[in-house]
Amino acid sequence: MAVTGSFRLKWFYAILISFIAIGCLFLAKEIFWIALIPVVLGVVFLAMFAMDVLLMLIVFCTPLAINLEGKNFGLALSLPTEPLMAGVMLLFIIKIVFEGGFDRRVLYHPVSIMIMIYLAWMLLTCFTSTMIVVSLKHFIAKLWFICPFYFLGTQLFRDFKNIRKFIWMYIIPLLIVIAYTIYGHQQHGWTQKAAHMVMWPFYNDHTAYAAAIAMFLPITIGFIFDKDADSRTRLISGAVSMIFIIAMVLSYTRAAWISLAIALTVFFIFYFRIRFIVVFIAMSTLLILFFTFQTQIMIKLERNRTQSATDFNKHLQSISNISTDASNLERINRWHSAMRMFEEKPIFGWGPGTYQFKYAPYQQSKEKTIISTNAGDAGTAHSEYIGPLAESGVLGLVTFALVLVAVIYLAIMLYSYSLDREIKMFSLSVFLGLVTYLVHGALNNFLDTDKASVPFWGFIGILVALDVYHAKERKHKSVKLLEK
Repeated sequence: MAVTGSFRLKWFYAILISFIAIGCLFLAKEIFWIALIPVVLGVVFLAMFAMDVLLMLIVFCTPLAINLEGKNFGLALSLPTEPLMAGVMLLFIIKIVFEGGFDRRVLYHPVSIMIMIYLAWMLLTCFTSTMIVVSLKHFIAKLWFICPFYFLGTQLFRDFKNIRKFIWMYIIPLLIVIAYTIYGHQQHGWTQKAAHMVMWPFYNDHTAYAAAIAMFLPITIGFIFDKDADSRTRLISGAVSMIFIIAMVLSYTRAAWISLAIALTVFFIFYFRIRFIVVFIAMSTLLILFFTFQTQIMIKLERNRTQSATDFNKHLQSISNISTDASNLERINRWHSAMRMFEEKPIFGWGPGTYQFKYAPYQQSKEKTIISTNAGDAGTAHSEYIGPLAESGVLGLVTFALVLVAVIYLAIMLYSYSLDREIKMFSLSVFLGLVTYLVHGALNNFLDTDKASVPFWGFIGILVALDVYHAKERKHKSVKLLEK
């Protein structure tokens, strides 16, 4: 035994010294990629033996990841997260194909079925796309968000403790980004103009940065009132919530502010158990009033010429400025362009991911703004709902809407019928986090980025895991306690 152990130790030292020698030789010749080999080997080890650790590592890296984009690379990648997600996706697909055995309770869950229908239609429209290569890249990128953080995420969340870990693994680095951003604000005089760029290079846009914070704010507030948590955790959650609120204000992101206001409204609907019929009548009444007085409303909106500004009062007033505010007008330009594209190809659309390459001819000169480009190379449709219409046709929107309907129904059921206090807290706070993005998604679209997709699909995975693995189990325990 001792001889065998000594023999193995000698081999270990021999391999180690050889690797160091080869590494020094490569570095001397300025071949620096050799330094990545230990990192790659470490990631492969985690993927093979500790997938849960690897997933948590990706979550932690997401707020700190840097987008690498340029003509020299031919594609945009968020490093180091997206290559890691792609690897996890490949391992997941290989495992399913050759081993099978994925939990059928998750696979046949209504939310999973809707997601698979959504992906199936997207894949079909890749083959009818006007730019097949672009569409297939877009589809594969969508898979490497959904496979790790929805499908594998549900398995990660089988351990209830991992739900909290997942949330904090995103929040902690996000706090680092917020500290960096606030320092940048201080350097540039706390202006609204500075808010557009001080979070770079971690977030390319203040709206994406604010959307991420908005998604986690309802959860940190939920933690404050979590009676199952200790006082220290609740105190930390309160401090984090205050930091998030300050960061939200300094982001000057009107869409995120609106999303939080609507999330608060949804909270009151849940908390006071307002019946669906009441909510439906209220929303129907508002729609009827809008269409009845739409002429007067449009005249009023067109008279609003308040520009977005550092002054918070003026910035809020500028939300409804569709007359001179360039940001609002550019969104309308993109939406109208998308609708014209949809009218031309209403069934299959132009192909996933193609909007930004195809919308230029569909702009009208009267709708262009100072930030419009004739080449139409300034981005996406600024909507998670109108964009799919142009790219995947009517069923592109319908299939995505079906996913959202299934998620909303699940959240309502979890909160309404769960007897466990902690299940209620998590289901409601996570759902409110999703609500902020669903509202935000009417004005922006970030689900093609890791910054928004990791929490979005992860939150949906949490709700499904609560339903499949935790709600029923805890319900039985609660019933037994009540019987005693």
